Amino acid sequence: MIQNSAMLVDLNISVWTGRKMDRKVSDEIDAAKNTKAKGGNYHKKLLAGTQRLDDLQKLVGTIRTWHYAQTLPWSDGGSRLLPMKNFFDYKATLNDYAEQYNEAVKQFLDEYPTLVSAAAFQLGDLFDSQEYPSVDKLTDKFKFKYVFLPVPEVGDFRIDVSEASKAELQTQYQSFYEDRLNDAMGDIWERLHECVKHMSDKLANADVPRETKEGLNYTKLFRDSLVTNANELCDLLTKLNVTNDPKLEQARQKLESAINGNCAEDLRKSDELRLQTKAKVDEILGMF
Repeated sequence: MIQNSAMLVDLNISVWTGRKMDRKVSDEIDAAKNTKAKGGNYHKKLLAGTQRLDDLQKLVGTIRTWHYAQTLPWSDGGSRLLPMKNFFDYKATLNDYAEQYNEAVKQFLDEYPTLVSAAAFQLGDLFDSQEYPSVDKLTDKFKFKYVFLPVPEVGDFRIDVSEASKAELQTQYQSFYEDRLNDAMGDIWERLHECVKHMSDKLANADVPRETKEGLNYTKLFRDSLVTNANELCDLLTKLNVTNDPKLEQARQKLESAINGNCAEDLRKSDELRLQTKAKVDEILGMF
């Protein structure tokens, strides 16, 4: 029962875009370019020349990327499947990210009046003070909310309908449930496939020469992340395998064995070790 091994998590983070469509400038560009129809819209950065909002938006992007990596797809509405094995690590990291986000928002709001003054200089004639919300209104543009929910039981329809209608609803949800679970496990297999395919390609092409100013360079072309990403995936797969798929666990163990504690530098230094590792990785590819 997936209800005993996983839950749903809904994470919503919002951040002010700091952008505004300038209709006047858009019309001026159309006129200057002699367009016969509306050629496009000009969106200006209200805080052009400053980095604080960009940094905050990058942080939100980092959190969302981490959230998607630590969970599995479930519904189109945004809820994602969180295995119980990953709950405590996920919650601890989420709390850390929430603190980082709230501190970054506080710093941004504290500096906002100064940033607006700087934008007045940077934007020149494009600056319009009426386009800048007050600090109080701007605060509502930033939110960091999450909720953990149980995965609904297939037959849990507590409504007053006929038995025939209830049976139809249960059948529909059973189909939805199976599709979502298949999508979740398919997502894990796709991550594994991308990882081992990338490793196989990089380990095979390690000696392809590159043109440089000094001539041909035969330096191995893969980065340290080739191995560190694979190690991280091996660790993550132990938590995300919510159906305890034995084939997935077998593939995970094979990848762990292929790496065998070696780092990227070990593989760069030894062609024999690199080719041995590639052969083991290719065995995993054969499982797809």
